[in-house]
Amino acid sequence: MIGDDGRTSLMNWRFNAWAKYSNYERDEKVGQAVERITSLSRTEPVRPDTGERVVLEGGAIETDGEGTMLVTEECLLSSVQARNPGLSRAGYEQVFREYLGIRQTIWLGEGCVGDDTHGHIDDVARFAAPGIILLAYEEDPADDENHRRSVDNLERLQLAGGSGGALRIVTLPFPRPVEMQDERLPASYANFYVANGVVIVPTFNDRNDRIALNTIADLFPDRQVVGIHAVDLVWGLGTLHCLTQQQPAGPGQ
Repeated sequence: MIGDDGRTSLMNWRFNAWAKYSNYERDEKVGQAVERITSLSRTEPVRPDTGERVVLEGGAIETDGEGTMLVTEECLLSSVQARNPGLSRAGYEQVFREYLGIRQTIWLGEGCVGDDTHGHIDDVARFAAPGIILLAYEEDPADDENHRRSVDNLERLQLAGGSGGALRIVTLPFPRPVEMQDERLPASYANFYVANGVVIVPTFNDRNDRIALNTIADLFPDRQVVGIHAVDLVWGLGTLHCLTQQQPAGPGQ
């Protein structure tokens, strides 16, 4: 995180393997290792109600860098794979204000079908720039659960200021369903990664690959947009953004 003084600091959230798996002892030590390697100051955010450390993952939050954040209720408020049992919507918003400088938190409903994390935002809605949101949207109502979810998320964004208001909402298609051993996988073009001079986008040998790449390219005119075949990756229940986490450059960098 870069503060108002231009300094980069570490927000070391607690990790509990998406409240689903038990083998995360080494993952919990990553924050301390990064502090040691970088010599940056490290903060462990705590809950306002209990004082316990806040559980959170990078894929669960999406910010424009100017005080607006996107999250899903499925990930943060559901009793399924509960990260912080009992922490309310208001409690989360207080944490985001205090530790991340967030002024507005926009709550979407659910993530995409097949998401092992139970609702990470990075598979359904991403900022292309302040005020511009790319929303994964399934148009076909006939046989795809993602349609209901994306209609609901679009309505929430419109209520938050996206229908002629402060937000511009650009829809991304979903690829056709990707399955392995009869399990639906979380294939989504919204799981792109923004790096220096480039945006890398997961592709799935699908007719919508080109539509997604062109849509993203239109919104990142100063970066090269590159598609990366991700069918093999999504078998691991995530793709490009799930494997990475961008870090903003400091002033002048």
